Amino acid sequence: MLGGLLERAVPAVGWLRGYRRADLAGDLTAGVTVAVMLVPQATAYSMLAGLPPQTGLYAATLPLAVYALFGSSRQLAVGPVAMVSLLVAAGCRPLAEAGSERYIALAALLALVVGALQLAMGLLRLGVLVNFVSHAVISGFTSAAAIIIGLSQAKHLLGVDVDGGESFPRLVRALVAAIPKTHGDTLILGLACIAALVILSKAAPRIPAALAVCAASILAAWLLGLDGRGVRMVGHVPQGLPPLSLPETEWAVMIDLLPTALTISLVGFMESVAVVKFIAARERQKVEPSQELIGLGLANAAAAVCGGYPVTGGLSRTAVNYRAGARTGLAGLISAALVLATIVFLTPVFRHLPKVALAAIVMVAVTSLFDAREPARLFRVRPRDGHVLVLTFAATLGLGIEPGLLLGVGLSLAQFIWRSAHPHMAELGLVEGGVFRNLDRYPEAQTFEHCLILRVDASLYFANMAFVDSRVREAIAARPGLRWIVLDLSAVNDIDAVGVHMLEDLFSDGAALGIRILLAGMKGPVRDVVSRVQWDPRFAPDLLHPSVAHALVAAGLLDRSSTP
Repeated sequence: MLGGLLERAVPAVGWLRGYRRADLAGDLTAGVTVAVMLVPQATAYSMLAGLPPQTGLYAATLPLAVYALFGSSRQLAVGPVAMVSLLVAAGCRPLAEAGSERYIALAALLALVVGALQLAMGLLRLGVLVNFVSHAVISGFTSAAAIIIGLSQAKHLLGVDVDGGESFPRLVRALVAAIPKTHGDTLILGLACIAALVILSKAAPRIPAALAVCAASILAAWLLGLDGRGVRMVGHVPQGLPPLSLPETEWAVMIDLLPTALTISLVGFMESVAVVKFIAARERQKVEPSQELIGLGLANAAAAVCGGYPVTGGLSRTAVNYRAGARTGLAGLISAALVLATIVFLTPVFRHLPKVALAAIVMVAVTSLFDAREPARLFRVRPRDGHVLVLTFAATLGLGIEPGLLLGVGLSLAQFIWRSAHPHMAELGLVEGGVFRNLDRYPEAQTFEHCLILRVDASLYFANMAFVDSRVREAIAARPGLRWIVLDLSAVNDIDAVGVHMLEDLFSDGAALGIRILLAGMKGPVRDVVSRVQWDPRFAPDLLHPSVAHALVAAGLLDRSSTP
């Protein structure tokens, strides 16, 4: 029992206990491959967040190791990602100048707040909350964010200073105004880097394109003297182990950072759990969403301790990790060790790395976030979801990252509440084979004189009872001479006290009008609730009919031989 509890608290215990020699080759290959990919990406994404390059490298060390021990996925590659980096910039720039000591401290504090939120949600088993944010919202948000991220890096491509904020209109206006100041050598090098990344990813996918472009850019900068020609370099990157200390907890500042932290917690978890579920389904692994929150929360706390900034699981790196053969969390530990070795021994080579090369890596990487086909698919399958996607996309572009996501989540919840308060109801008729079907879909179905059969396709509770009650009463008013109403409750999984009270009122009001109401097909849990009510003895025979056919037989409208 103790071993089982320990494994649930620290999932690494499970894979360490069952580790096989055959797993080592795949874990080693995947660990090296992801590390080679992660070093340039972490450097590039830290620049996107407005942070110095070492901050991204720090965030790619201890957080990976912590997640490998506490996360439920054996393949998720945790570290800096483009979306979270942009959110960090959006949250910290109003409070401090990008790249300053104060700004770096705020980014670490933000990681601590994100970690605390995710850890608390995980311990409270709130992983299911992710189901309340629709796929349409996430798709619209990520597509718009991809455009904003790409535009935010265009200033490095042009070699100019631009501060256009985090909304599409402001970024476009700022970039258009800066075009006359474009630095020619920077633009040429940036376009060459983009072309190389695209060509290598298609023609030679096994080659780490980002690392190759960084190496080639450093060589070009050294051979051509690009630093002296105005091309901006990364410059000095501190060498040595990450500093280990907790960021100073400023409560007023933490409250200011809370909206950004909530957004990062949600977006980071959604991004991670999407790829985790896909791989788990293929590998027949069990993924516990609440444990994922715990793993990500501890990883973000670790990022705060080692001088990094918020992290989450990266889609592209996780896919590479999985394809490279990762079998357990050991692959993540190997990646973290290799990035740490890079910080200790290889940071001097970053001095001559052009910033435009890092911008090109970000711009090419975020193209995978933009999904042009999803809106058409949603409008074809369910137009309502398509509208939510488009509105979220437009709001994120026009208003910015955080307002766009909040609006999208609000739309998603409003849509859920509206559907819940307006359940589907169908009038039924008898078709061949003795089954009852929706008359709208089976107009040839048999109906019964002076009888209405209604099916409710949702649980009955306080939020939707007014709608159900009004539908029944509208049907009574529209059908003079009605003598029976059969309510098919076979699709009702639960009922609350308000629902039972409404049924009591319907029985009483129906009796006053000479209408007999019969309940059919109640499931056990619903029957248990209904049976605890002290009904008027007159209505007792009409409560517990096993099926619609049984109810019609009891009303004398159907021959007994028609019941199963």
